[in-house]
Amino acid sequence: MEAAWRDAPCPVLIAGPGGELTGLNARAAALLSGAGDGARLGDVAPAWITRAHRRLVARPGDGPRAAETDRAVHGPVGERMFAAHPTPIADGTVMWWLVDETDRRTAEAALAGQRQHAAFLSLVSGVLLSSLNVERCMDETARLAATHLARAAVVVAPARGPGLPLTFCGADGAPAHRQVRARPEDVPGLADALRGYPPVPSRWIDPAGMPSWIVPEDFPGEVGSVVVTPLPGHGVPAGALILLRPEEQRCFTEDEETLVRQFALRAGAAMSAARMYADQTAITGTLMRELLPPDLHTVHGVEFAGSYRPSGESDRVGGDFYDVHPGADEGQETLAVLGDVCGKGLEAAVLTGKIRNTLQAVLPMADDHQRLLGLLNGALMNSRHTRFVTLVLASVTRRGGTVGLRLTSAGHPAPLILRSDGTVERARTRGSLVGVFEDITSTTAHVELAPGELCLLYTDGVTEARGGPLGGELFGQRRLEEALAQCAGMPAEAVVEHIRMLAEQWAERGRHDDMALLAITAPRHAHLSAVDGRTAGRYTA
Repeated sequence: MEAAWRDAPCPVLIAGPGGELTGLNARAAALLSGAGDGARLGDVAPAWITRAHRRLVARPGDGPRAAETDRAVHGPVGERMFAAHPTPIADGTVMWWLVDETDRRTAEAALAGQRQHAAFLSLVSGVLLSSLNVERCMDETARLAATHLARAAVVVAPARGPGLPLTFCGADGAPAHRQVRARPEDVPGLADALRGYPPVPSRWIDPAGMPSWIVPEDFPGEVGSVVVTPLPGHGVPAGALILLRPEEQRCFTEDEETLVRQFALRAGAAMSAARMYADQTAITGTLMRELLPPDLHTVHGVEFAGSYRPSGESDRVGGDFYDVHPGADEGQETLAVLGDVCGKGLEAAVLTGKIRNTLQAVLPMADDHQRLLGLLNGALMNSRHTRFVTLVLASVTRRGGTVGLRLTSAGHPAPLILRSDGTVERARTRGSLVGVFEDITSTTAHVELAPGELCLLYTDGVTEARGGPLGGELFGQRRLEEALAQCAGMPAEAVVEHIRMLAEQWAERGRHDDMALLAITAPRHAHLSAVDGRTAGRYTA
């Protein structure tokens, strides 16, 4: 037994009930100066061991307390931390095993710190990645930094004008925005940070050199420590982050500066993503406006109305389209076009834009529908797209109280004519798909609309809307014509909205393609010639 404890890899002390040392190994003698047989435990051991020994033996002669014999005590010996484990001996003495736990405690503290850092960075990622709004990302970056990393934080966005956009936040967690006319070079390290260069250590930055415009108005006292770090973005810097601590708060440590850089990586990525999203949204909005169907109105006394519904709930454009190209005056034809590009979604919308631009370019040939379709067919055949298009051309001319139509279908459902008595007729026109064959053919129907009568152009998304009581039945041509027959005498806008509403209600949650409707209505009032023979005529009820 004696050989075992003397050769133990840790210091071992043996103390009697009265506190006298009756034995110790070489490691204990090296650790405790002056320790030796016969010495008093209180003279050579730390006070926390002496107190634990007294509690353990309770009173002289009573021996160790059973409840205390399996409980270690902890405390410092010099600059290191030890755990003292008691072992009672039969003669009433206690053997103390001193286990050095300095390294374990250091590792535990480091692990706890890393866990806190990981939890903080996880919070940062969750907060910043939940929004694609640039201003909100800047607000949250400043708030998180001021709350967890410093007393105040300033987010500096890249300059897009004469001033620097700044977002301030103090300990109250309320971000504030300001635009200042200042030079980034006035703040040590800021100009480099805005260019994306690595940050300089905090200890290299003189807090006294901070200009007043970078310090929040409610900052407590003088600035005692500063960190300036870039906010890395996707390819280009997203900005810079400045952290401020007052003099009474400790300076930034190396571990804290490392945490700041990890925070900046996440904040910069979030801000950059938000800024890219904002830029792309602006670009998309600009392009989308060119792809959306136009707002229609009365042209030379003829009423035009359109309605459009893309196939997807989140889509704004698709493969169906319509356009109205007014004639220069009442004597010239107005060209109305309704078409359906094969497919749906963005790819179909892109081809739709190309077709609309091509039709705009060949408008001078609009008096010859076959020639116009041939030019459009050639343009599609020579493109890289493999999609085709069906469409209807309607050349509209006001002739006193009536409206003359030239209708040409190119692989598209024939237009429907609603007469004043509620009769529905199909225009006698048909033709080839555009963009499939080298040569296309078509026939043109000539239709006369009396006052109040209407011509409806539509895409197959209306008739092929699938739904109904059983969920799989098509809306169909018959239902469309029956619904149109009930619209006699209604304005053009009311007709297209009514038909679209019925098709949508039929499909409900079922699948449907893009839907487009275009109505052309002859005016219900008489046309008066110019009063003085020179000015434009007017229409009266």
